[in-house]
Amino acid sequence: MCVVDGLNVPLFFRDLFANGIASAFAIDIIVSAVVVCAFVFFDGRRLRVRHLWAPIAGTIVIGVCFGLPLFLYLRERRLESTAG
Repeated sequence: MCVVDGLNVPLFFRDLFANGIASAFAIDIIVSAVVVCAFVFFDGRRLRVRHLWAPIAGTIVIGVCFGLPLFLYLRERRLESTAG
């Protein structure tokens, strides 16, 4: 039986850390997202990349597989604009 009650945050986190394998997966994803956000923030500020909120928000909402490529694209555009 499937009951749809909307977003149940306590249930989500309980299931996210339900066993050792799930916990390892969750910690891996969380650490990866924190590292990507730190990289975006520090490297983006160093290079003065615009719209740093977009890759950080994308990492939080969608995931590392969206936020990191978006930042690398914005970073490359910035590097090309300063070189040429």
